[in-house]
Amino acid sequence: MKLKQLITDDNAVSPVIGVILMVAITVILAAVIGTFVLNLGGNLSQTSPQASFGFDFENGDTNDNVTITHETGDSIAADRLNLTSSAEVDIATDKSDLGNGSDKATSRSFVDSDAYGADDTVSAGSTLYAGNAGDLDGEDFRVVWTSENEETSATLSEWTAPDN
Repeated sequence: MKLKQLITDDNAVSPVIGVILMVAITVILAAVIGTFVLNLGGNLSQTSPQASFGFDFENGDTNDNVTITHETGDSIAADRLNLTSSAEVDIATDKSDLGNGSDKATSRSFVDSDAYGADDTVSAGSTLYAGNAGDLDGEDFRVVWTSENEETSATLSEWTAPDN
């Protein structure tokens, strides 16, 4: 065998490179398909909605009320929203429906107390009232969104009532 002919012969180079490229493409395709088959990519669409809520405080003689209004942004399913506060409050979509304080909690779903139905949507202009049979001065309020799979949550708006 001639050594010079062996060194200059490159007939097998092209098939080897082709095989390496095919293996690399197969591995990448298998990884992408496997990610979606095993639902590892399922959380990609679980981003929080973009919405702004406004808070108005009404300092009453015997009880205080807070009006929470969806001002701008995405419409959101009511069963995905919670109102959390540092004080126990009752919630309703009509201020006159606020109870006497017997149905209060520090975290309330928007669908609690007939405020919204499970199939309702909270959109710009929607209003929710929160109150208790007492003082809400200096209390903190948050509108919190939770994803459908309940693995992700985000605070959409936060507010503190003034100290009067």
